[in-house]
Amino acid sequence: MAMKILIANESHFKYAPIIAETISESAKIRGTGIAKRTPEYIQKRLQNGNAVIALDGDKFAGFCYIEVWGNKDFVANSGLIVHPDYRNQGLAKQIKKRIFELSREKFPDAKIFGITTGLAVMKMNYELGYKPVTFSELTNDPEFWKGCQTCKNFDILTRTEQKMCLCTGMLYDPEAKEKNAKKAKHEVNSTAFKRLKSIKESLFLKKKDK
Repeated sequence: MAMKILIANESHFKYAPIIAETISESAKIRGTGIAKRTPEYIQKRLQNGNAVIALDGDKFAGFCYIEVWGNKDFVANSGLIVHPDYRNQGLAKQIKKRIFELSREKFPDAKIFGITTGLAVMKMNYELGYKPVTFSELTNDPEFWKGCQTCKNFDILTRTEQKMCLCTGMLYDPEAKEKNAKKAKHEVNSTAFKRLKSIKESLFLKKKDK
């Protein structure tokens, strides 16, 4: 494959209809919660530099976009889709990784989240550092939850007052990640210090015995 994963822009508007169609068809086949997106909605994501598109030459292969919520405190990686001709080739994982990197580049302090019913997406999220969370830990921006209205499971979300649905919420918190990294480094340094101290004490005792 002459595959390229690019940051999308207005030159990719012509792909909006097939992106929207692929998302819709995937929802029908899977029979699970995938919110529909119109070509116009897709175009808005293409023009603001908050999306990536995978192209095999000029042929559409995959797509994913960033949505910004809560005064940039939260961003969501949404609409991950791969055209049927390119599935089961590892492309979804490449797209997911690139949109995650773009999110970190453009919004380094934001918490990155997503909701999904797909086990494959959950696995990809987990490998990137996401953790499963309750919906209460995600954005409370009403505009985000309005985006779920076209999902077949929206009535469940409504009945539970946005506390739960068939989707699993997953969150990447850069602040928590940094704290965990510092803690792990401290633990490693502490262990190394204790080991060095033990070795020195052992050598000192041996020298003293002589």
